[in-house]
Amino acid sequence: MHASHVASYYAARQRDLAVQPELVGKYHTDVCIVGGGLAGLTCALEALKLGRRVAVLEAELTGWGASGRNGGFVSAGFAAGMDEVEKRVGLDDARSLYKLSAGGVQYIHQMIEREAAGHIVQGRGWLKVQRHDNAGALKARQERMARNYNVELGFLDRPQLKRFLQSDRYFCALHDPSPFHIDPLAYADLLKQKIMRLGGKIFEQSPALSLKGVGAGWRVNTPLGCVHSESVVLATSAYGVLNGVWPQVDKAMQPVATYVVTSASMGPELGEVIRFNGCIADTRRAGDYYRIVEGNRLLWGGRITTRRTEPALLAEMLKEQILEIYPQLGDFHVEFAWSGLMGYSRHKMPIVGELRPGLWALTGFGGHGLNTSAMGGALVAKGLATGDDRWRLLAQFGHPWAGGAAGRAAVQMEYYRLQALDWFEEKRAMLRSR
Repeated sequence: MHASHVASYYAARQRDLAVQPELVGKYHTDVCIVGGGLAGLTCALEALKLGRRVAVLEAELTGWGASGRNGGFVSAGFAAGMDEVEKRVGLDDARSLYKLSAGGVQYIHQMIEREAAGHIVQGRGWLKVQRHDNAGALKARQERMARNYNVELGFLDRPQLKRFLQSDRYFCALHDPSPFHIDPLAYADLLKQKIMRLGGKIFEQSPALSLKGVGAGWRVNTPLGCVHSESVVLATSAYGVLNGVWPQVDKAMQPVATYVVTSASMGPELGEVIRFNGCIADTRRAGDYYRIVEGNRLLWGGRITTRRTEPALLAEMLKEQILEIYPQLGDFHVEFAWSGLMGYSRHKMPIVGELRPGLWALTGFGGHGLNTSAMGGALVAKGLATGDDRWRLLAQFGHPWAGGAAGRAAVQMEYYRLQALDWFEEKRAMLRSR
């Protein structure tokens, strides 16, 4: 069996990634983690630190899926938005959840510092930009975050924002100094190397084919072997849905595709139009997210869809989108273009918790940023190793059925509807600004 990372900007920077052997025969351990993405790797590392023997089964290569293809943003919060979280669980639990998510940001920051891997961090700060002129909506969010979560965000009006982003499409923004952005595939490899140094086993190119309770433990079967363990953690996300190892979790996941491009090295015009080296994202329902990497390259993501095939003209499609915002960049060259599937739950929150004694779910991190993979991995490791029950804050969201093919169609139609609303608001704002 041969596996390789998708041809991306990240993979090109990590050409020397060592491949671990496939599982052959029987292996006995305390904890078996199915899925070698950032959540699974974090869980493995934290369980090792707590004295558990750990084995990770990865169908392809560690970091192969969304964990190694995403935008690289590390920021607090959830895809559902804190307003929605409050409606579901109340303000007190929402505050506790936000604190956990901020802890995920701190976890990644401290891990990179302790491993002397500062090169993984590629910029700091966050601008949440708005493409229509309703400044009141952003100011209300600013006030709610300060009042309910003690988070101070700076408000930038149009002239202030133009000092950082030379675009006529943006009207205002919120600034948060605490987020940062990283090379996610390099971070996945950092976790992988640390796991192996601590004695953990990682079996790559070893897909889980089936899962069965055996006595007081579990057996996970792979093409050439099996793992017997006291506990199993299902951390496969969108790509694992296609294998159907545990239908109760798989059916709660909606694979959603997003696309990313990275430019070749650009001239001084990039630094003239984008004068901010942190994370940038807009407030649209299916918005753009982008950042400067290596000082002179633009990494840009967007176009969320439930389609699972990569458009033939992906590079040109996103390039056209970029030039709508920054026409000054002219005819630049796109060096890398790729797509990836993110795992979304119906409630847009992570799926974390104990499903049965010794069987844990650790998935559904699409749209959250990397913080929740660190948060969830650490929560599950502590839950199964020490009895820490803070994971119950997330478990109360459950894992409702995502609707299968009908659900995918409904999600796609909802995205079309939201894109139409965005288009209408932006057109009205542009007409008013003339």
